[in-house]
Amino acid sequence: MYKIIAKDGKAKRAILETVHGTIQTPVFMNVGTVAAIKGAVSTEDLQQIGTQVELSNTYHLHVRPGDTVIRKLGGLHKFMVWDKPILTDSGGFQVFSLAGLRKIKEEGVYFNSHVDGRRIFMGPEESMQIQSNLASTIAMAFDECPSSVADRRYVEQSVARTTRWLARCKEEMTRLNHLEDTINPRQLLFGINQGAIFDDIRISHADTIAAMELDGYAIGGLAVGESHAEMYHILDVTVPHLPEHKPTYLMGVGTPANILEAVDRGVDFFDCVYPTRNGRHGHLYTAHGKINLLNARFELDDRPIEEGCQCPACRTYSRAYIRHLLKAKEMLGYRLCVLHNLYFYNKMMEEIREAIEKGCYKEYKQAKLAGFENQE
Repeated sequence: MYKIIAKDGKAKRAILETVHGTIQTPVFMNVGTVAAIKGAVSTEDLQQIGTQVELSNTYHLHVRPGDTVIRKLGGLHKFMVWDKPILTDSGGFQVFSLAGLRKIKEEGVYFNSHVDGRRIFMGPEESMQIQSNLASTIAMAFDECPSSVADRRYVEQSVARTTRWLARCKEEMTRLNHLEDTINPRQLLFGINQGAIFDDIRISHADTIAAMELDGYAIGGLAVGESHAEMYHILDVTVPHLPEHKPTYLMGVGTPANILEAVDRGVDFFDCVYPTRNGRHGHLYTAHGKINLLNARFELDDRPIEEGCQCPACRTYSRAYIRHLLKAKEMLGYRLCVLHNLYFYNKMMEEIREAIEKGCYKEYKQAKLAGFENQE
């Protein structure tokens, strides 16, 4: 059950009750593609840094170790030892990202595995079956993510197919949730809005899927080449056509600034690889903007990454030491940087929730954005 606690303009402060616990929104979901956060971060670490939702990838777990293996081991929660909500994406993004290894047909998509080259077929029913085996809290509908610069005719055809696939996903998810041996019979299904950067296609598709009474709604196909201004415009025109009384999820986004702007437009679920990927390269988020710890000026810097930060890295280690670890390619350096960045994102979401409750979100957003511009 999704319940709005407070609103400030279009910004929503809500809760989503799930079989694996309550999600406080707005929320940033920490991305663990293959059931692990890159950078040697454990699920115990995730608990410590305030993670609410872990996100894993259907396609990657199907390829390795195999969703049937995970099912035999009791589902993804038991497999990775995580007792809070998990969202699994559908494999649909791989239709976009593995463009050279796939072929799209009405029944689904034929892939060549990026691991061993073997032939894989995934359609709406297969995606739902894999996600049911994984027993995630939230399953995403199988869709195609067209390029943001694709021509109009292609986007129209792609979105129509995504709608047909969504109907098949819903039917299959209902069937799976009623089977006696289903690990999580209360698995939720989120549909995905597509349409590249065409306002009318986005709006029409939002209206269509809103009528399908799903558990939540995602906006996909953004942050894949369009400008930030174009992204925000699509949110401005699309979000009002999605049900306000259901969760709204902006997939694969993004920077702290992207999140602050999207919350102001009514979005309350986010995920992105930025904090982990940037962390592994020594690029760290602070209230004063991003710093590159590999820069020589940090060689003798005995301060924490950010003064006052309570993450595991900042409570104990200096910039100089962590920089040394990164230069020496020691795994501890990557781990500490990833932990800091994820903590920063999770803490920012906590602040966002508080600001909406207090009715001062716009002031908070402006102050936060201004702070990011003050690079050290």
